[in-house]
Amino acid sequence: MRTIIFTCFCMLSCLALTITGCKDESDTQKPVINLIEPVEGDVIKIGSEHGVHFEAEFSDNEALASYKISVHPNFDGHQHAILRSGAVDFEFDKSWLLYDDDNPEPKNVSVHHHEIKVPEDATPGAYHLMVYCTDKAGNQSYLALNVVLSHEGDDDDGHDDED
Repeated sequence: MRTIIFTCFCMLSCLALTITGCKDESDTQKPVINLIEPVEGDVIKIGSEHGVHFEAEFSDNEALASYKISVHPNFDGHQHAILRSGAVDFEFDKSWLLYDDDNPEPKNVSVHHHEIKVPEDATPGAYHLMVYCTDKAGNQSYLALNVVLSHEGDDDDGHDDED
């Protein structure tokens, strides 16, 4: 009797793991990223109180899940550069959900914020800005662009908003 109960328990456990562990194989289409700002080659002012103007539109055939922004140095093609005294390589890595209780399965989301703040002591130079988008089925797409951090440049992001 114990063997039958144990066998049934094992079979039910395997069935539960199979059902909950399956990826949605019907959705294989990657989400689409339309990055409005920044653009390739933009100069980003170090120490700007406004932060980097980020604006993008994300879309998917089924349902969006999240997006992530990553910024990392690209000095000498990812070789470590010698830093000036007191300078630090700037890195930024943050993710956001694209759904909420009011919109649990969004297909189109527009995003606008100024959350990327480059500190005064950041090392000027070439950086990569990466934008990733993942849908609820786990499909991911990304964009990569080259930007430059500089103490020179426009401190105004060209917008009158308070974001």
